[in-house]
Amino acid sequence: MQDLVQDALDNAEAEKRDMDVDMDDDEFGDPRIVIVGAGGAGNNTVNRLYNIGVDGADTVAINTDKQHLKMIEADTKILVGKSLTQGLGAGGDPKMGERATEMAQGTIKEVLGDADLVFVTAGMGGGTGTGAAPVVSKIAKEQGAIVVGMVSTPFNVERARTVKAEEGLEDLRNEADSIIVLDNNRLLDYVPNLPIGKAFSVMDQIIAETVKGISETITQPSLINLDYADMSTIMNQGGVAVMLVGETQDKNKTQEVVNDAMNHPLLDVDYRGASGGLVHITGGPDLTLKEAEGIANNITERLEASANVIWGARIQDEYKGKVRVMAIMTGVQSAQVLGPSTQKQADKSRAAVNGDDLGDSRSRAAEANGTAGNAAVSGGTDQGAWESDGGSDPTEQNNGLDVIR
Repeated sequence: MQDLVQDALDNAEAEKRDMDVDMDDDEFGDPRIVIVGAGGAGNNTVNRLYNIGVDGADTVAINTDKQHLKMIEADTKILVGKSLTQGLGAGGDPKMGERATEMAQGTIKEVLGDADLVFVTAGMGGGTGTGAAPVVSKIAKEQGAIVVGMVSTPFNVERARTVKAEEGLEDLRNEADSIIVLDNNRLLDYVPNLPIGKAFSVMDQIIAETVKGISETITQPSLINLDYADMSTIMNQGGVAVMLVGETQDKNKTQEVVNDAMNHPLLDVDYRGASGGLVHITGGPDLTLKEAEGIANNITERLEASANVIWGARIQDEYKGKVRVMAIMTGVQSAQVLGPSTQKQADKSRAAVNGDDLGDSRSRAAEANGTAGNAAVSGGTDQGAWESDGGSDPTEQNNGLDVIR
């Protein structure tokens, strides 16, 4: 038996070396992932993601505020609503943000292209992010992508913004497949004594690390693999999703990492009725199969027996002696945001009956794009290209849309 185990270990090392070589081979292709940040908070997240790097994902920043957008680094930057706002922002009016983004939909369609998975990140309660996020989600969904909203909600004291945020969340819920909501009020539990600027930076980092974690989970090979199909299965169940993140160096990794995750949920909801769960574990070479399975089991034991749970694990040398778990529970019922509407479920059922699969939606999207005027996108990331007009659609030309890639 010992010889059998040793042979298996030797073969595993050889397979790992072969896998590292094959990583440079693009023969099979990867799912295309696009991360869109809408408004100030969304732009800040995209800027952070661009700088830390996300393997296999493109970043897009959309804003009505020209000065803020100039400071952001992203693969593509789109200034919308220039004729409406003169590049000065939406003034906290979500309707203005919505209208400005709708005027640029031709360019947004082109930039999103044939994306398979689109993250839309924004801060709810402001003007541009609240208004633009549902529009971007709708465009991405119509083009056949799985759409995941990743948004933050305002502090309770921000009463007017809270009302706008609730309305924006409802609009976003109706357009995205799933939305992950992070509550700024939870920062009071996490970092109550940090200066306010640094506290918000923590939220930006949390969102950025989550998007990066999800993206690289499906673009990088793992010991127990999670792929795009797994992500689609879980996220397609719709509604609100809650994210849990935990990390520990404790000897009792199996329980302590789960305790860390359970004690710090960023949306204060009971996820026991969740319809799906995606769990990804990252550990060092010392992580055992028993530990990984134990972590996945402990973090999902609150779910119903019928819940669809998919888990994966990745080994990274820098995690030697510690372990990190990221879990997303979908289909959660929340007092802040309702779950998937009956109408949305009915639409999905009808689509399934009519054979309206992903391929059909892509075909229709391609046909629609073929007849609509597509926006021209200027090349280069230098700031000198900033004032070039984008878009062959008359509305976009009149809007004075600026695009930098």
